[in-house]
Amino acid sequence: MTETLSQIFLNTLKLYQKDDFMMYKESGKYVSISTQEFGNRVKNFALGLKDIGVEPGDKLIILSENCPNWVITDLANLCIGGITVPIYTSLVPEQIKYIIDNSDAGVVVCSDLELWKKIEAVKNELIKVKHFILLQPEAPEGVLSLSEVQDKGKRLDNEDPKLFEKLAMSVKPDDIASIIYTSGTTGIPKGVLLFHSNFVSNAKTVSDIIEFSPKDTVLSFLPLSHVLERMVTFAYIYKGCSIAYAESVETVGENLVEIRPYIMVSVPRVFEKIYAKVIDNVLASSAVKRKIFFWAAGVGKEYGRKKLLKQSISGWLKFKNNIAHKLVFSKIIEKTGGRVRFFVSGGAALSKDIAEFFYAMGLVVLEGYGLTETSPVIAVNTFENLKFGSVGVPIPGVEVKIADDGEILSKGPHIMKGYYKMEAETKEAIKDGWFYTGDIGYLDEEGFLVITDRKKDIIVTTGGKNVAPQMIESILKMDPYITSAVVVGNSRKFVSALVVPDFEKLEKYAKEQNISYGSHADLVKNDKIINFFEEEIDKRLANLSSYEKVKKVLLLEKDFEIEKGEVTPTLKVKRNYVENKYKNQIDTLYE
Repeated sequence: MTETLSQIFLNTLKLYQKDDFMMYKESGKYVSISTQEFGNRVKNFALGLKDIGVEPGDKLIILSENCPNWVITDLANLCIGGITVPIYTSLVPEQIKYIIDNSDAGVVVCSDLELWKKIEAVKNELIKVKHFILLQPEAPEGVLSLSEVQDKGKRLDNEDPKLFEKLAMSVKPDDIASIIYTSGTTGIPKGVLLFHSNFVSNAKTVSDIIEFSPKDTVLSFLPLSHVLERMVTFAYIYKGCSIAYAESVETVGENLVEIRPYIMVSVPRVFEKIYAKVIDNVLASSAVKRKIFFWAAGVGKEYGRKKLLKQSISGWLKFKNNIAHKLVFSKIIEKTGGRVRFFVSGGAALSKDIAEFFYAMGLVVLEGYGLTETSPVIAVNTFENLKFGSVGVPIPGVEVKIADDGEILSKGPHIMKGYYKMEAETKEAIKDGWFYTGDIGYLDEEGFLVITDRKKDIIVTTGGKNVAPQMIESILKMDPYITSAVVVGNSRKFVSALVVPDFEKLEKYAKEQNISYGSHADLVKNDKIINFFEEEIDKRLANLSSYEKVKKVLLLEKDFEIEKGEVTPTLKVKRNYVENKYKNQIDTLYE
């Protein structure tokens, strides 16, 4: 019976001995770590932490890019009853300081000297921290190196070979495993308290309904500080998958071909980029190739629709789909490594059109839904229950109901204990065991959950019309000339949009139209360019109600930035912050 994350780890060491349990890039090539070596590293690091005084319930910070050492540190800490507090590497020193202070962390683990600079900038103010650890063979003065901590663990293991397993088995399901700080789109970050049982219930249930196996190699690139990537990592370990780490978000395309994974978990932005790149290549090709592509896409879509509806597929359609695969789809699939069984999409809404596009090619994207507070999965599409435009049916053991105002509520073993040191906020979020998600949606006649918007993001115009901005934004971001979009208009006469253009494409368009410019700032102020975007947006939103259509557009000369507080580390726009920042320009749209 596996009831804790430490038990999952110990169980995996016994069941799934393999040479390539984890893989990472070093000196231009992928290097493998066996299950046995991985287990030894976790044990030595865990006992090293014990040796420097880490006790059950103590908090440990991880500031690191994705790599085996991230997971080794996490499991080592969890196996001795510690509480892991992950931090996004994109945060600035002041944000990092807030999380370290607020969590009462006594140990800070950092991956390299580059990230160490962020800690060093606030180190003298971190009065609660007793130990700093650098995951390198050597470390600055006053900082423990990885090898020093491991050596301490080896000595302790030699003295008492049964100590590690004894400590790991003493961890209880209702012990706190992690404090994960929410991105804070509407205010200061809140520390979400998650039990071992929260993660275990989610990891076990998800891996039961979506098949993971020891034969699978997965590519990990979402930050491990993101609750989704963290939970699926526990699920991979539970099922004995081999985990390969992408070098960075920028190299995912290259790493896909190198690793040839069977599974990858991602956010919609990656699928949007793949889709945009495919369409760009098609539109830049010859008329004959364009015609073949769109014929193939039509065939694939018809084949996929019949397959989803479990309708009989004629021999002629099967023949056409095979031709479409050979001529078009196989070339695109090769760029994912050629072995992908499925992708998982979470973290934000995935466009139905993009999901159907991938499915038409034979690439299945299973969209799910959840929050940090639900550890995280509430619902997910599976091969047996798949409906594009929905986030799937609630997973076994999880209850979902819709409040009178449309808010999605959930109850079950996945719900957090609460927010750390925030009793009032906890009481507001959890009532009678039901967690109030803040998302608006509905359960359709077949039990699929459909998300329509964030409760706090709903725009109410002065005409009394309710507008869901996220739905409009997802349509706008399908336009090849648009990188980002934020829809505004609350308490105003009509809806407008702040739009960040894809400047590479826009510059090409400007040259074709003989529009002179000296900078991006010149482009976004040019009347011809503004008119062009208004026409593009009108076409995109043609099927919406009149009150949902964007009437005015404000073009921005650069994208929203994490460092400036405009977006969260998970790339969600902080709507209130952006609206306040650009208030004067927005006001001019309504003059």
